[in-house]
Amino acid sequence: MHLFLRILFLSVLFSSFTKAQVSRIETMAELGHSYRFTDTIKSKKILTDALTLAKESRSKKDEVICLTLLAFTYRRLHQVKKFSYYAEQAYKIALQTHDNRARAYGYWAISDFRSYINDKAGALNYRLKAYTLFEKLKAYSQCGKIASDISYLFSPGSDLKIKKYAYEALRYAEKSSDAESILTARLAVGSYLTQVTDKNRNNSKLWKNAVGFLQKTAEFATREHLRIPSKSNIGIAHINLAALYMQQPKLMDEKSFLTELDSAVAISKQYGIKNVYRNSIGLRAQYFMLSGEYDKTESLLFDGIVYQQSLPYTDHEILASFYSTLKDVAAAKKDYSSYYNYDRMFSKYNSMNYDEDLQKNLQTAEIKFESEKNILRIRQLENERKLQEKNKYLMYAISVILFLISVSVYISFYYRKRYYQNQAEHLKQEQVNNELKLSLLEKDSMENLLAKLSMERRFLQSQMDPHFIFNALGNIQSMILQGDKAKAVMYLNKFSKLTRQILDHSRKESITLEDETENLRNYIELQQLRLNNSFDYEFSFGEQICMQDKIPPLLIQPLVENAIEHGLKPLTDRKGKLIMNFEKKPLENTIVCTIQDNGIGIEASKKNQKNRTHQPLATTITDERLALYSGKESMLIISDLKKESSENGCSVIIHIPLL
Repeated sequence: MHLFLRILFLSVLFSSFTKAQVSRIETMAELGHSYRFTDTIKSKKILTDALTLAKESRSKKDEVICLTLLAFTYRRLHQVKKFSYYAEQAYKIALQTHDNRARAYGYWAISDFRSYINDKAGALNYRLKAYTLFEKLKAYSQCGKIASDISYLFSPGSDLKIKKYAYEALRYAEKSSDAESILTARLAVGSYLTQVTDKNRNNSKLWKNAVGFLQKTAEFATREHLRIPSKSNIGIAHINLAALYMQQPKLMDEKSFLTELDSAVAISKQYGIKNVYRNSIGLRAQYFMLSGEYDKTESLLFDGIVYQQSLPYTDHEILASFYSTLKDVAAAKKDYSSYYNYDRMFSKYNSMNYDEDLQKNLQTAEIKFESEKNILRIRQLENERKLQEKNKYLMYAISVILFLISVSVYISFYYRKRYYQNQAEHLKQEQVNNELKLSLLEKDSMENLLAKLSMERRFLQSQMDPHFIFNALGNIQSMILQGDKAKAVMYLNKFSKLTRQILDHSRKESITLEDETENLRNYIELQQLRLNNSFDYEFSFGEQICMQDKIPPLLIQPLVENAIEHGLKPLTDRKGKLIMNFEKKPLENTIVCTIQDNGIGIEASKKNQKNRTHQPLATTITDERLALYSGKESMLIISDLKKESSENGCSVIIHIPLL
């Protein structure tokens, strides 16, 4: 009796110790998560220690919570691979437990990852599952945050659902008394009110109600800033209010508008929040533009550029947006020289931002594909586990039946065995279907890659030298000013026809040789008009040439442009001559195009270009486009022709694949 009481006492003591330890693990995880916005290194260390302790105590629930919070931390750091790893691990382990809290966190983690890779449907599905479980657990803080995210996922869409989840988020957040959850929910409600106001711009009552709500939100964020780890939400509260002021310019309180922007800028600089800084500068510039204060707009944007360049990192997106606005200012002031400089800087940073976005999209596509495979594997493991449990129950049933009566056991065994065999075949079929889905996903990934290559090719096709456009428009303007209207109309007709042809051809995968040469004729004749007929041109075609042969569009025009701009245009001692010869090689399935001019030659052209900032990219672009046609015989040959006489020139030979 004494031994039994002693064992009972020790078991109760061990149970209370385990509960205390589990509570401490969860508290550690929440503490580490709260540091994610202020001290990332400390946050990761605390969460990693909590995860280690959870594994040692074999608490699946705490392990899932730690993995989920680590996933959120790595998302903020944009470390996608670690983010996906911890999110998928949290989801996988959560499915192995029957604990609602663990499953809620697992669904939350995987929904956040699905949202990050733009799988809106998947993100919404898992978030609704997490939201339902947290509601049962009365975890009001989590309910407030997740309901806010759900309202954003329904936008743009059903206004009723956006309103429902935004106000549910606010109700649960206020129950929790958690300042961060309350601010998150108020931002969701404010977003809904702003959308309603935007759809009913003539309703000043709705606008005033929305402004009043957002003013209280901004005041709450300022008052409770010490209790809100997510400092970006504080800045967003001020930005949203300032943006709402601009929706109704006639009713706008300019002083309050500028005050909110100043608050947002101060917060963004204090905590290094890029999106808040960009939006605040953009809104202020828009305000000055609407007021016609272009000098203030320029000064503001220059200050923003100087500030960005002083930072240890370069945000190409922000700089591109600043120079884009400066272009608008220059256009409004009709300062075309500044417009050209701003456009050059905009193109530079926009190109860098495009490259960064492309790399990020490729990385995200790869991770998305791997994530799909991992989720399918998790489902397969779950099905196998269920099958094992069913087989285990089957053996128990057979044992009991055999113990009772042999006949009934035989009959029961026979029918049950058939039933579970069918179930096993069904599960195997599901596994085959999942493998088929994996192969389809791989095929889809390849198709996406091909689509990206096609997009790159079309992007390269759509290049049209801005110098040529500006010069053409300048020539038209000059003709009009000189009173030569007939020539100006003719020039303008040719220019519009050329532009229309280029836009039409750039959308096609292939065009006929006849269309390509027609496009070249229009372009060359425009250049002749621009250069006062300082050169002649000639087309020649071999006997085997068929004008209906299909070739990639707009391959030859950049090379003709190089010949005219860098070979013929600088000529002063003789009239230029441009010859284009087309020969067909049926065995190689190619057309050989030779572009020959009697210009100044490559070496002289290179010397002229040493002091220029613009470098010709025609051969580079053409090489990149030819590289897209894998398996086709295609190459570009450039040779400098130097004869014994005083005449120089350049010859370009391009082997064009027939499509």
